[in-house]
Amino acid sequence: MQIAFEQPDQPDVHALIGELDAYLYSLYPADSVYALDIAALLRPEVHFAVARDGAGAALGCGAVVITTEYGEIKRVYIRPQARGQGLARRLMEALEAVAIQNGCRTLMLETGPTQPEALALYERMGFRYCGPFGDYQENPLSAFMQKST
Repeated sequence: MQIAFEQPDQPDVHALIGELDAYLYSLYPADSVYALDIAALLRPEVHFAVARDGAGAALGCGAVVITTEYGEIKRVYIRPQARGQGLARRLMEALEAVAIQNGCRTLMLETGPTQPEALALYERMGFRYCGPFGDYQENPLSAFMQKST
C-alpha cells in the first residue's frame, strides 16, 4: 500500500468522500457534521493524501488544513475492507509529517464521540482531548483533540 498527496477531485476520491459522508450522516445529524467538500479540499492550504493498494485502488484518504496557528486533520477515512492493517496510522503519520514540514507545531481535530476506533487511534498517536477550537462550538456530538508535534 502506498500513500501519496494528490488532488481530491478524482472519481475514486469522490467515491471515498461519498462513503465517508454516508457513514457520518448515519451517526450524526447534519448540523453536527463539519465536513469539507471537494471544493474546500482543493484550497492551497489543504494537503490531501490518498492511500492506494498495489493496483492503484483508493482505500483511504485524509487531509490536513494548514493555518497560522495549527494544522487541522480532516476527512480521515479508511474503507472497511482495508481496516485493521495499520493504514489509518500510516495516513495520519503522513499528514503529521506534511504539517511539520509546513511549520505546524500543533495538530487539532474534531471527530465524533461514537467512533471508538478513531478515538483510540488518535489517543495512541498522542492526541489529547481539549475544548473547541477555531470556529467550533461546544457540542455533545463532538470530541476535540490536539497534539504537539
